[in-house]
Amino acid sequence: MTKPIIISTDPGIDDAVAISILLFSKKVDVKLIASAAGNVGVDKTVNNTLKLESFLGKKVPVVKGVNRAIIKKPIEATSVHGKTGMDGYAFPEPDRSLLVNQTSPEAIHEVVANSKEKVTLVGIAPLTDYALFIRLYPEDLQNIEELVLMGACMGRGNYGVLSEFNIAGDPEAAKIVFQSGLPIRVAPLELGFQARVKPEASEKIKTFGRVGDMFYSLFSRYRGGSFKTGLKIYDALAAGMLLNPDMFEFEKTHVEIINQEGFTYGASLMDFKNRLQLPENATIGTSVDVDQFIQWFVSAIHEAC
Repeated sequence: MTKPIIISTDPGIDDAVAISILLFSKKVDVKLIASAAGNVGVDKTVNNTLKLESFLGKKVPVVKGVNRAIIKKPIEATSVHGKTGMDGYAFPEPDRSLLVNQTSPEAIHEVVANSKEKVTLVGIAPLTDYALFIRLYPEDLQNIEELVLMGACMGRGNYGVLSEFNIAGDPEAAKIVFQSGLPIRVAPLELGFQARVKPEASEKIKTFGRVGDMFYSLFSRYRGGSFKTGLKIYDALAAGMLLNPDMFEFEKTHVEIINQEGFTYGASLMDFKNRLQLPENATIGTSVDVDQFIQWFVSAIHEAC
């Protein structure tokens, strides 16, 4: 039986990979995609999501997320993903008939509340839309299986000194999510450093017809690593954690999100030594079998071709 899921995403090149893998997986049924503000502004992430679905021949409903973080000013990552968020390939025009005429919390609520099975939330963007859903519809939490997210970091960050981009994008939202009581599994920044997609994997993907050519073209413009040193396809790790968790080592801990202004704003403190003596609220992927991940990654993209 396939598992119903919702994806919150801000495509983003690594998002496009994760979305494609999840859309074609036989293990999950994508019920809704919420396009969040993050790597680029929300109008662009909506456009990118719809273009990707048109290219892949999929017709999953898409809802436009809120256009900024709960409190802080928006941040973007156009230096990594390009001005559009998915620079490097000429996608077909988006199918705007897939757009849901609701707010993102309303659309998420409708899927969760009406699902006969518990729904899994996948977060590969700043967590604003999920945080607002949690605040507005707390009664729905009983029908959520878990939240699997790419975000946070065990050590140094890739946005601030101690903050990872998705958490830094909306620390207040992240704090709400981690305090929600939901079961949470986290693919932190460091897994992307470990499981770099090396040149030989990219070259193999290039041979996978039009979809492989599309990904190779995106990879050629992506600035999360390089072809020579390996690409850090962070969001695919969240997809891998959901679809093939045996590739990972996990450790439960308390995660505290810092949302006070200052040098540590957006930091995700992972208390592996239990110094805070607070309840565990997340399961962290602390390492990944790199060879197994790359083999799975290439195979999963092949399934989408």
